[in-house]
Amino acid sequence: MGGTRAEKELYFDKLRKLITEYPSIFIVNVDNVGSNQMHQIRVALRGKAVVLMGKNTMVRRALRTIVAETPSLERLLPHVRGNIGFVFTAHDLAEIRDTLVANKVAAPARAGAFAPKDVSIPAGNTMMEPGKTSFFQALGIPTKIARGTIEIVSDVKVVTAGTRVGSSEATLLNMLNISPFTYGMSVVQIFDQGNVFSPEVLDVDAQELIDRFLSGIKTIAAISLALHYPTIVSVSHSLVNSYKNLLAIALATEYTFEGAEKAKEYLANPEAFAAAAPVAEAAVAEAAPAEEEKEEEKEESDDDMGFGLFD
Repeated sequence: MGGTRAEKELYFDKLRKLITEYPSIFIVNVDNVGSNQMHQIRVALRGKAVVLMGKNTMVRRALRTIVAETPSLERLLPHVRGNIGFVFTAHDLAEIRDTLVANKVAAPARAGAFAPKDVSIPAGNTMMEPGKTSFFQALGIPTKIARGTIEIVSDVKVVTAGTRVGSSEATLLNMLNISPFTYGMSVVQIFDQGNVFSPEVLDVDAQELIDRFLSGIKTIAAISLALHYPTIVSVSHSLVNSYKNLLAIALATEYTFEGAEKAKEYLANPEAFAAAAPVAEAAVAEAAPAEEEKEEEKEESDDDMGFGLFD
């Protein structure tokens, strides 16, 4: 009993130290993750993150002792269920997430296990003797005998994602040397600086955040303008709209102001502006070659460095 208490106290101290040292925590599911695979994950995370496992009851008890000091940790308690563990890190969250989920191993189908995805057997020769046709018949898989071996006529799905693998399906897949599943850590939730969120948030890039922010600003501005309720984002639009209204009044009446004079002049004599446009374009076209000549002269003088050929 004393040894158990000492181990618990050691675990509590380690958990407290890690929570204090690292700002981010990954809650990971470790179903079907073997000891060798866990070792490979720890090696891949070395220097970047620390993996801590423990029984859920002990983890909850340890968290409750720390909640008084860090109240935000209470948000982790609802997620401490199932076969989970903690990964503590101060590095880039997306990089750590990718490292965790990248370490996967192929595994055969086991009877009674939940299938993480659909499994299909492709059409083709199985190289199995005709005496094993009963396995295929039991699963309703169309076959034929070709050159003394069993050949599957067409692709057929034998396992559906989210259902348990039957004993017949598991036996047949193993006989065909098909390992359809891959197992590894999966991220359940992420705790970062007091906030808990799903791992999908890490897939949102900076441009998407900017686009959503700008979309929100446009929506607020549109609502403010429709309600005639001024806000910071709608003030600039209100000023521009007011200027347009004043300009329209000035053009329709004898009233004028500095900003409206040019517009009135254009309406009074549009031919003058139409004639001035080609002249301005011609002046720009003439100025461009002159600038190019100056640049060429400058480059030539730079090449001479101020000396003649025979100086």
